Amino acid sequence: MAETKTTKTPAKSSTKGATTRSSGAKKAAPKKTGASANKPDEATATGTAEAKSRFNAALEEAKAGAAALRAEAGNRAGEYREQAKSRGDDLMNEAKVYGEKAKTRAGELATEGKSAASDALSSLGKVVGDTASQIDERFGEQYGDYARSASRSLAETSAKLEAKSVEELGEDAREMVRKSPAVAVGIAAVAGFLLARLFRGSRD
Repeated sequence: MAETKTTKTPAKSSTKGATTRSSGAKKAAPKKTGASANKPDEATATGTAEAKSRFNAALEEAKAGAAALRAEAGNRAGEYREQAKSRGDDLMNEAKVYGEKAKTRAGELATEGKSAASDALSSLGKVVGDTASQIDERFGEQYGDYARSASRSLAETSAKLEAKSVEELGEDAREMVRKSPAVAVGIAAVAGFLLARLFRGSRD
């Protein structure tokens, strides 16, 4: 009888090869392309750029607000300075007006005082002149002549006083004080006494 030989098929080896191939296929995972790998980097860059843009916008807005505040403060300060200057000018003008009024009034009072003093001297001279004849009878002509001389002096002084201005009289008074201070003090005392009596009599 002829022997039949059975041929063994390499099933196991093929299975192993398949297993090996399948495992090799599992190990060889699909690689990511360059576009897929760059997507996170692009997202990060986009977020950073947006954050920078927003920060720059906020910074510019803050700068603009600060500039507006500075401009407004400068405008208000300028307005306050103008108001203060205007008010100061008004006060200066008012002070000048009051000063001019006071100066004018002082001049008027000085003129009135000069006229009153001149009238007082003139009246005193007339009184002394009118009593000269009585002095002649009581004390003699020599004393009467003294009275008439005093009357003429008083009349002349009154006329000079009336003719001169207040400024000229002030200059004459200063000159007399420099030359004869004692006489000036005496005249001032007598003049003050006469003026006081005169004004007191006019009020009464």
